[in-house]
Amino acid sequence: MPQLNTHINFNGNAQEAFDFYQSVFGGSFSKIIRFKDLPGLDTQVSEQEAEKIMHIALPIGSNILSGNDVPAFMGTVNELEHRSKISLRTESRQEAEHIFNGLSQGGTIEMPLEDSPWGTYFAMFRDKFGIEWMIEYNANQD
Repeated sequence: MPQLNTHINFNGNAQEAFDFYQSVFGGSFSKIIRFKDLPGLDTQVSEQEAEKIMHIALPIGSNILSGNDVPAFMGTVNELEHRSKISLRTESRQEAEHIFNGLSQGGTIEMPLEDSPWGTYFAMFRDKFGIEWMIEYNANQD
């Protein structure tokens, strides 16, 4: 079966966001590439953007959370209009609480972490970088 991984675009704060995600999930970045590291892009990327992240990857369990900064010549992204969510299923209530408490810090909570009407321990929120998350623990999962 294919593995599903998540990739997020940022407007110049990918390093800050991924440092934050690393503080919650732990682990080490498997890759960090800056625009200045890519041959041939020197004519398209300004000195100001040379330090921005072209690719960053953080393994989380058997999955990878990756992202990049969008250089000015490609336009901008609006993090507040993604309306797509990263959904995490945890192995325990404690793990759900740890991740929720970490990622929601400084963000906006849509649904607090609590028992849901459909029988799971669930939360939905936007982190301080505008990325939307769902955290869920299902005691009855196989």
